[in-house]
Amino acid sequence: MVSRVRVWLNRTYAENVFFMDQLRRNPGDRAVEIHATHGDADSPVLAAADTAELEPEGLSPAGYVEYALDQCQRRGIDVFVPRLHQAAVVAHRAEFEAVGTALLAPPPEAVAVFHDKVIAYEAVQAIGVPVPPWWRVRDAEELVAAVEELEAAGHKACFKPASGAGGVGFRVITRSPFSMAQLNGFPSPYVPLDLVLDALAQAEEEVDWLVMPRLEQPEVSVDCLTGPDNRIRMAVGRTKNGRRRGFTLHEQWLEPARAIAEGFGLHYLSNIQFRMFGDRPVLMDVNTRPAGGLHQLSLCGINAPWAAVRLALGEDPGEVAPPFLGQDYTVVSGLRPLRSGAVPQQLLEEPQQARPTVPAPINSVEVRAGQALPL
Repeated sequence: MVSRVRVWLNRTYAENVFFMDQLRRNPGDRAVEIHATHGDADSPVLAAADTAELEPEGLSPAGYVEYALDQCQRRGIDVFVPRLHQAAVVAHRAEFEAVGTALLAPPPEAVAVFHDKVIAYEAVQAIGVPVPPWWRVRDAEELVAAVEELEAAGHKACFKPASGAGGVGFRVITRSPFSMAQLNGFPSPYVPLDLVLDALAQAEEEVDWLVMPRLEQPEVSVDCLTGPDNRIRMAVGRTKNGRRRGFTLHEQWLEPARAIAEGFGLHYLSNIQFRMFGDRPVLMDVNTRPAGGLHQLSLCGINAPWAAVRLALGEDPGEVAPPFLGQDYTVVSGLRPLRSGAVPQQLLEEPQQARPTVPAPINSVEVRAGQALPL
């Protein structure tokens, strides 16, 4: 009899409720139990899990590793998918293995390279992957110099934290003064240069920004699955051009993604993003974790989360190739249940089936609402 698999996701993105859905709908109907932890009692991943718990606040990375090891041992976790404190967790892989837990995450060397975008750009450029021009900026003088050089070449300048994820802190520089145009519409990523310089002048410490040209669409996110042997098992591109989304297997996107995933040992699930700089694709970002939109590959007949869990368990899934490419689609929001009741101290521990059933959102192939609807 095949035993059930116990998977833990820690303080992950809300979209990973769909990652959890796919684990349960694995092709072999293998029993999967999911444990989730988060700092927000109203995170939908807690409601989607079989067991859930609020994470303690204020732990140092070392303290969090101790907490994580205790969770894995006490709850019999087979596969841990770390997002929070990923770098600290993967540095202790042997200790997790000693308690019977496999980490679905790259080795510490790979995580370190892609934690800092400047180091990442230098590293991938050295293996021949095209990157846009960039400047590391720490003060107003360096910012002005970078912006002026980009504008002189006919580009719009933008900046983002050198270390960050999810588009947090991304802004596009404009020379237009702040006016009612910024107040009459929806919030915009555009920010006047003079306001940025004023903010830098008032800041008590220097910033650490990456300044670069604003890259053009299409944006292509290549989801990769790579084994501990550094051999890639899956590479599929998800395209974005305005609201329209789709899929691609074109080598102009997949070839550089494979070079990065295999060359740097991005084991298990990673997401490598490209955009256009002039007439050629260049690297935009590398995520050493599963992408929030990974489940959209189900529109191509792929269950990538389950393939990754099998790989982490030592069950090589072989080549994970899409049997077809799904039609173009768009992304809409949907409803997900929350855990009921006030839970200021801890969350309920009973399995999800013990709670009242909440009607599921409309399906789109295997993807639940909030994600993909065909155009």
